[in-house]
Amino acid sequence: MKLDFSVLDAPTRKIDAEIAECAAEINSDVHAQNFKLPMVENYDSFQREVVDYVKPNHGTTTLGFIFEHGVVIAVDSRASQGPYISSQTVKKVIEINPYLLGTMAGGAADCQFWQRNLGIQCRLHELENGKRISVSGASKLLSNTLYGYRGQGLSMGTMVAGWDLNGPGLYYVDSDGTRLKGKRFSVGSGSLFAYGVLDQGYRWDLSVEDACELGRRAIYHATFRDAFSGGTVSVYHVGPDGWTKMSGTDVGELHYEYYPADPIATEAEAEGGGEEPESMETSEQK
Repeated sequence: MKLDFSVLDAPTRKIDAEIAECAAEINSDVHAQNFKLPMVENYDSFQREVVDYVKPNHGTTTLGFIFEHGVVIAVDSRASQGPYISSQTVKKVIEINPYLLGTMAGGAADCQFWQRNLGIQCRLHELENGKRISVSGASKLLSNTLYGYRGQGLSMGTMVAGWDLNGPGLYYVDSDGTRLKGKRFSVGSGSLFAYGVLDQGYRWDLSVEDACELGRRAIYHATFRDAFSGGTVSVYHVGPDGWTKMSGTDVGELHYEYYPADPIATEAEAEGGGEEPESMETSEQK
């Protein structure tokens, strides 16, 4: 019996064409999902050079201060993208653990992610050592983390506040790795306005109610003057038993509390019957 091997001599152009077509489809699908990166030799150095050009416009107002009975943290809730108000209900206080709070100013995603990461580190410290981390230690962990990403485009200006064995603590930490200890801080585009009210009304011996009222009033006046701040004023108090949210009030309602109608002017208008005042005689008429 003779075998027919003629099929082996048949041209394979059709099979080669099908293979080439499939390869082209696969390549097109793969390349379509790639990120478009600048055609430069060193992308890392290029990214550092142009980081200032891609920073978004943002604004907020946050403050914190230490007094006799603990720490008060007050924040607004507006998120903005340049002139556009993207949200009025942003929670700008990150509850790290029952005794530690962090605030958000700068890029919302950066602040939320790294402060939640700080919460994980604080919990691991507690499990390894059998005791809560101090406020100083928590702020140092965050500062070290952010310093490792210095120059990579992070935008953060946060406060870490809490209560430990040494009493109340308040630290300022930013995206450059800066870490400052203090008794009064205000961060954000409206911080100058908040500082004016805070410095005028601050006393060490404030009661908890008066301290919360001072923080609420300072944030309100900042929202009244700063277009990038607004929404709701949230006030927290941190004491020996942990943090407590004291209030969350819309700035529209606070406006009528801090700027009521002047009763004296209203009564004067009612008695005058709406009559126009007599015009003053000018020197030309004389």
